[in-house]
Amino acid sequence: MSNLPIDPRVRIGHVHLKVADLDRALQFYRDVLGFELQQRLGAQAAFVSAGGYHHHIGLNTWESQGGSPPSPGTTGLYHVAILYPTRASLADALLRVLAAGIELDGAADHGVSEALYLRDPDGNGVELYRDRPKSEWPRSASGELAMFTHALNLDGLLQERGSEPV
Repeated sequence: MSNLPIDPRVRIGHVHLKVADLDRALQFYRDVLGFELQQRLGAQAAFVSAGGYHHHIGLNTWESQGGSPPSPGTTGLYHVAILYPTRASLADALLRVLAAGIELDGAADHGVSEALYLRDPDGNGVELYRDRPKSEWPRSASGELAMFTHALNLDGLLQERGSEPV
């Protein structure tokens, strides 16, 4: 077994979520968050993405049609994190969520990123976030990453909406 680090170009390509109701899930991921539908397989599966990619998120009812979210204390997905390219695009995501009447579970400044936390209609955790440039990441005196969790100023985030291209 090699102790060499993984190739730094490796990325998480997509997430595939089990959902109870495909139309309800599409209303959230497509109609609220703005992902584009790439393919739909009846009431069983759909694939959505940003920018025409084959899929960033797969949604299926293969094992979960009409099901309920996992109960607390069980293993599984904690959240899926959706990375936005700019602070303005994250502000746009916040506006979409608020306009849809979806409550946030939280909003945090982690030093390395700014994040919004919420739940999709199936109870899956969803993080909407943007990274700060690596040069701005907080570091300890010895150079180690020093992330933190502070409250995110949502009003300040929303004011960024008009200052950058979305």
